[in-house]
Amino acid sequence: MNRPTNESKIAFIGPGVMAEAMIKGLLAQQVFPPEAILAAGPRRERLEKLQQRYQIAGYTDNALAARLADAVILSIKPQRLDEVLHDLRGVLRPSALVLSIVAGARIEKIASGLGHDIIVRAMPNTPAQIGEGITVWTDSPAVDESQREAAARILGAFGEQIYMEDEDYLDMATALSGTGPAYVFLFMEALVDAGVHMGFPRRVAEKLVAQTLRGSVDYYLRHMDNGSTLHLAHLRNQVTSPAGTSAAALYYLEKAGFRTALSRAVWAAYERSRDLGRGRKTHDPEAS
Repeated sequence: MNRPTNESKIAFIGPGVMAEAMIKGLLAQQVFPPEAILAAGPRRERLEKLQQRYQIAGYTDNALAARLADAVILSIKPQRLDEVLHDLRGVLRPSALVLSIVAGARIEKIASGLGHDIIVRAMPNTPAQIGEGITVWTDSPAVDESQREAAARILGAFGEQIYMEDEDYLDMATALSGTGPAYVFLFMEALVDAGVHMGFPRRVAEKLVAQTLRGSVDYYLRHMDNGSTLHLAHLRNQVTSPAGTSAAALYYLEKAGFRTALSRAVWAAYERSRDLGRGRKTHDPEAS
């Protein structure tokens, strides 16, 4: 697949939430027109919703949609991967670019299952739904420069994208940025609950927490954009006066093992991503 054109078609195998986020981004950035986007999956009602919202084509036959496309996006649950690879084996166009966002699924497994070696593996995250995602990706040796540029343009349509040569970074990205929004939302939920416990109305606590996180992140990013090499600890120290409220709060968080708990959570997600790549359906985080 060369640079996307109005004649190119892209098929999403698995029309779930992330697929819809990608479709919205591709349309918003005018990477593909609606008539060039296909979505395929077993649930007819879901396909009809996507057709109504975005004027794209819907198929209940994965193989038919894939056969028509220059780029095929695998946006399915890991548990369905073997079934879908079997359905698509031998039906892809020889030059088709396959882009997988299936957690844990390695390029070698996808290429072997499809009998096709032009593979990009990517890990986006849920802020892609509003064009603020970040995607880490890599590719197989069979992907040429024009296909790599096409993949970057597709992935860049719903946020930032980072190319890594080593595929091992994809499991790390799954644990850090792919799963990352879940950590942030849990942190926000805990802060809101603490605010309510102190006596704030919930809507006020939610506003305070959301804007505090947004402002803090924007403040950090502004330093980065200005070329600053300040460590995050320096920014934290700026708001931590001796014997002050921040110092008291941070002391308790450290005593409670906040850093260790978060680090262990990310590691558990990393191990789970690798388990999925090995085909293991369950994972015991206590064994990590």
